[in-house]
Amino acid sequence: MKKLFKSALVAACVLMTTGFAQAQKIGYLNFQNIVTGTRQFADIQKQMEAYQNQFLETIKAVQAEGQTKAADYDAKKATMTDAVRTKAESELQDLNKRLQDLNTSAQNSVQQKYNELTKPLVDKVKAAVNQVAKEKGYTYVLDSSTTDLVVAPETDDLTAAVKAKLGPDMAPATSAPAVKKP
Repeated sequence: MKKLFKSALVAACVLMTTGFAQAQKIGYLNFQNIVTGTRQFADIQKQMEAYQNQFLETIKAVQAEGQTKAADYDAKKATMTDAVRTKAESELQDLNKRLQDLNTSAQNSVQQKYNELTKPLVDKVKAAVNQVAKEKGYTYVLDSSTTDLVVAPETDDLTAAVKAKLGPDMAPATSAPAVKKP
């Protein structure tokens, strides 16, 4: 009797485990491909390029000022007194520090602006992924742009379904420029 009970218990566990494993449906998609392939992302890239150019003009002006001062210093340093030379070197160091700070500030501002502009698009794509996963019965969806999939059947690729769910507003850009991320 005990043997029969143990056998029945083991059989029930195996059936439940098998049922649980089969209930877990895993799909995948290329999230980056979906996001970067939209018209909205192409518009974001144009906005980012214009935003970056604002900083580039300022950085170029500071660089030109630094080059001019460095050339002037090199030309006159042999005839400078120690006090004047020290002051000129200090000014060059300050200018160099200002340029570094400007670069860092520009990079941070550009990254912040990029995140601000892409957040609504990313949220929209995530919502579409959730809808498609729910409609098709997927429990998990992996991002193949960040995960190396060793084996992945094409039938579980949800990229096209998510693009279709996003609709014509999110249609691929006709001529998407190369992705430039700060």
